[in-house]
Amino acid sequence: MEDNFFVHESSYVDENVTIGAETKVWHFCHIQEGAVIGKNCVIGQNVNVGNNVKIGNNVKIQNNVSVYEGVELEDGVFCGPSCVFTNVLTPRSLFPVDKKFSKTLVKKGASIGANATIICGNTIGKNAMVAAGAVVTKNVKDYALVAGVPAKQISWVCECGTILHENLICSKCSKEYQEVEGKLISK
Repeated sequence: MEDNFFVHESSYVDENVTIGAETKVWHFCHIQEGAVIGKNCVIGQNVNVGNNVKIGNNVKIQNNVSVYEGVELEDGVFCGPSCVFTNVLTPRSLFPVDKKFSKTLVKKGASIGANATIICGNTIGKNAMVAAGAVVTKNVKDYALVAGVPAKQISWVCECGTILHENLICSKCSKEYQEVEGKLISK
């Protein structure tokens, strides 16, 4: 491990873990074997990072989140407090899955709100936003804002996180987008 990161004394870091420079791992966390955490990340209180999980640079994981094996978080992802990832579609205590976990990918710049649940096997698109309390049961498009149970797209969001109106011009940063064949692209 590199020398220039912080791990609170109440946290456990297993063998064979990589933690990037300037990353902070706060109270009561467990970083499991084979996990790779990028640079300049913040891992909040009571976070579990599962075996072989890959976390990019500049990721913020708020308190009480478990990032289970099979989940990958790309650069700049935000995970709100107590959001939930799963890694098995049909879990049974008496029928173990023998480390055959469904993959979940959260792409660059995406945000997941507090108490949202991400069902495994899905991809959350680049710069997408999942509303607090939503339950994601299918893939989320790049720049989509999804909400509800199950989560449905209710709007588009700018890279900066501002909800876009019909003209698809961001009222905060003035970035312009266009919708092409059901996808949002930057002009």
